[in-house]
Amino acid sequence: QVQLVESGGGLVQAGDSLKLSCAASGRSFSNYAKGWFRQAPGKGREFVAHINWSGGRTSYADSVKGRFTISRDNAKNTVYLQMNSLKPEDTGVYYCAAAPSINGLEAGYWGQGTQVTVSS
Repeated sequence: QVQLVESGGGLVQAGDSLKLSCAASGRSFSNYAKGWFRQAPGKGREFVAHINWSGGRTSYADSVKGRFTISRDNAKNTVYLQMNSLKPEDTGVYYCAAAPSINGLEAGYWGQGTQVTVSS
């Protein structure tokens, strides 16, 4: 059974940092693109960042550029999201996704999400 499990969320203050992890099991995703999305209360899901299979190409939403860093460790079948200088508007449930290509992430495998709450 293929599973993506996010961890590392929590309650922090504005300006703090968090590092999210998304561990995959059931198959290797070393040749899959991976991404992070989030959903704030009362809002739709939005793209945060994605990374290609090798880690050589990344992309970020403008709202997190310069503050968040996506990375991956294919040996551990894990993707990470380092979040620095957190703001209250970063609050939401963060989901990871995996797919054969970056364009297919929204239709790929998804985790159950981890809650991030940033207080002001």
